[in-house]
Amino acid sequence: MTERQRWAIAIGHPFGMTGARITSTLINSLQTHDKQFGLETMCVGGGQGMALILERSPDPKSHQSLERNPHLVNASPHLEHRRTAIVTGAARGIGAAVARRLAADGHAVAVLDLEEAAAQYVVDTITQAGGTALAVGADVSNGTGVEKAVDKITTELGAPVVLVNNAGVTRDNLLFKMSATDWDTVLNVHLRGSFLMTREVQGHMTQAGFGRIINLSSVSALGNRGQANYAAAKAGLQGFTKTLALELGKFGVTANAVAPGFIETEMTAATAARMGMKFDDLKKRAAADIPVARVGVPDDIAHAISFLASEGAGFVSGQVLYVAGGPKV
Repeated sequence: MTERQRWAIAIGHPFGMTGARITSTLINSLQTHDKQFGLETMCVGGGQGMALILERSPDPKSHQSLERNPHLVNASPHLEHRRTAIVTGAARGIGAAVARRLAADGHAVAVLDLEEAAAQYVVDTITQAGGTALAVGADVSNGTGVEKAVDKITTELGAPVVLVNNAGVTRDNLLFKMSATDWDTVLNVHLRGSFLMTREVQGHMTQAGFGRIINLSSVSALGNRGQANYAAAKAGLQGFTKTLALELGKFGVTANAVAPGFIETEMTAATAARMGMKFDDLKKRAAADIPVARVGVPDDIAHAISFLASEGAGFVSGQVLYVAGGPKV
């Protein structure tokens, strides 16, 4: 053989960790059977698609080796283009599902929760799947703690340009029974926490000319008996989101809110316990009022957030997406 032969391969969105591992295995296998095969060019797109050119050449030295191609060595679809994401309240439930999904999408993910140790399990599941993640402990309602957390994330993972404000608590009670402490606790975590995290991260986004902010609202923003504090916080997040979209849009930063309906999590299980109901009974009752006839699971929310965090969602901003199995007004 005296001439080079080339084959072009295109892999559409999402390429992900699995695609990278398959590509690595393919090239290793080709090189094992024929040393003249190699990787000539590889390009990973911002939308997580990938294109590469395989070459069979009489001069194998012209190939890019796997050792010189960290895209394949690390089984990651991004290297220079990999983005850092922060998910708050990510030790369990919706936050954990979002962290795992964003990692599978190719992001380096900071799994942030009140206690670092609580976030480590999620980090371990991500790294075992071939992703990159960091456990971070911080109280999102504490300004100094937020500043230190973001500094740590920036140093260890890179400047964050995707932020999912998911951290939240409930202190449910009827208004006449609700204490000022219950009110303050819920508003501080949901609203103040989202404000502090966003204020700290937005500078990295504007500098990069790219940013995705996703705030977790709720159908409770429309009003829910026994949740005056929670409903007020979640409604406030919708106004916060729309204002961020107006202020930051010209810098390439979008801001959107996801408003889940009934999602099967530890939080809703705790609600059943407070009501003196079996969790299965509460889920059946909730599903009866949902058009798709089932309650949601954390992965339903993670899927929606994956889209809003993507480069392809750059023309979607200032929106509230109800992920509730049916229409909400």
